[in-house]
Amino acid sequence: MIESLKFVQAMAFIFVLMLPISAKTQSYTSYFTGNQTDVVVKSSGGICMMGGARENDEAMRWFLRQANEGDVLVLRASGADGYNQYLFSELGVKVNAVETIVFHQNSAANEPYIQQKIRQAEAIWMAGGNQWNYVSYWGTSPIGRLINEAIAQRNVVIGGTSAGMAVLGRYYFSAEKGTVSSENALLNPFNTSVTVDSTQFLKVPFLNQVITDTHYDNPSRKGRHMVFMSRIFSEFNPSVKGIAADEFTSVVVEKSGLARVYGEYPARDDTAYFIQTNCEQNPNKPEILAPGMPLTWYVGGAALKVYAVRGTINGTNSFDLKDWKTGNGGVWMDWSVQKGIFVEKSSGPMLCSTVSINQESAPQLRSNMKIFPNPTKGIVHLAREDGMALKGVFKVYDVVGKLVKKTTFNTVCSPCIMDVVSLKNGTYFLQNTTQEKVIYQHKFVKY
Repeated sequence: MIESLKFVQAMAFIFVLMLPISAKTQSYTSYFTGNQTDVVVKSSGGICMMGGARENDEAMRWFLRQANEGDVLVLRASGADGYNQYLFSELGVKVNAVETIVFHQNSAANEPYIQQKIRQAEAIWMAGGNQWNYVSYWGTSPIGRLINEAIAQRNVVIGGTSAGMAVLGRYYFSAEKGTVSSENALLNPFNTSVTVDSTQFLKVPFLNQVITDTHYDNPSRKGRHMVFMSRIFSEFNPSVKGIAADEFTSVVVEKSGLARVYGEYPARDDTAYFIQTNCEQNPNKPEILAPGMPLTWYVGGAALKVYAVRGTINGTNSFDLKDWKTGNGGVWMDWSVQKGIFVEKSSGPMLCSTVSINQESAPQLRSNMKIFPNPTKGIVHLAREDGMALKGVFKVYDVVGKLVKKTTFNTVCSPCIMDVVSLKNGTYFLQNTTQEKVIYQHKFVKY
């Protein structure tokens, strides 16, 4: 009888653990499933990106295994506790607890309870919804800072689907003015709904130069993604890259930088896309990018190089984000736009690489270096806007990301003087990387 009572009590305890517990305040609602006692384990890190619709179970199992039986935190700005039981008990991967926190307003970012939960999590997942809510609620708040600390200091695994994937890149479509179709974006890349942002939000390894997009089952997504990249190319970074996924398709990025693609191919046409400016075309820049005019970024029909990878059940097909050249199980394509019309065609592997400008290991990119005179005929003076001295290696890249000059200053200087007389006339980007892995970057023109 005593043993039977103990068994009943044990089963009741397990049942209580599996019941979601909710707590609601004015600014957020929390749904908790699992063990209330926090465990401290070391996450294996990585990224899990999903293109929307139903989650891919195998990719989500990979995501949970990276948490090493720790705590999973789901952040969202709408919805309820739909992830709790799915992640805690339905996938067969042991975790300590799953907690979903739904933000109702941006003031929730200042709640000590939420901040503490981020500090304790081994895995952080961002659900779908309206990405503008995520950007406006978290972008310049303590939430963004704490997530970045969790990635950099504790190596948490991070992921998201739909809007949650859309905000993982260094650059992102904020959707501040609502969504935008490819047709409208291609006809006017400066349409008020084309809200591409460079404000530092999340600092995710291997996504430092990337803008993501989702729901690629809709063919029109490709055109608007190319518009986003044209704007980023022109305004922020000529080495912009893109990662996109069909619905039901997932991209997991291991700590090594290997991106593996999960889906149900050949039963479904599940595909992920890895997109970059074509460094074989020099110069390569949008021919027509102006307000009120259709985009033309043609460059002989090969403006962008794209590696399209089918997603399989076991994630065998892959693409290497360390070099953006090595792939398995995919096909190369060329993308271009002519007078607002998107064109894609089969192609061969890209023989050059722009990965040198990525500096994926660097956590920060700051544009607070002064270069003068600018434009210059050949001699430039380099200084920090905060007045501190410079030292170290200075690299100059052309507009397609090719390293064209490198100079080392072994002693501190302010300003530092560099000779760029040998460079051809054009636009260049100069970078200086500090010992703290902070990159200082500025654009200059040689004439």
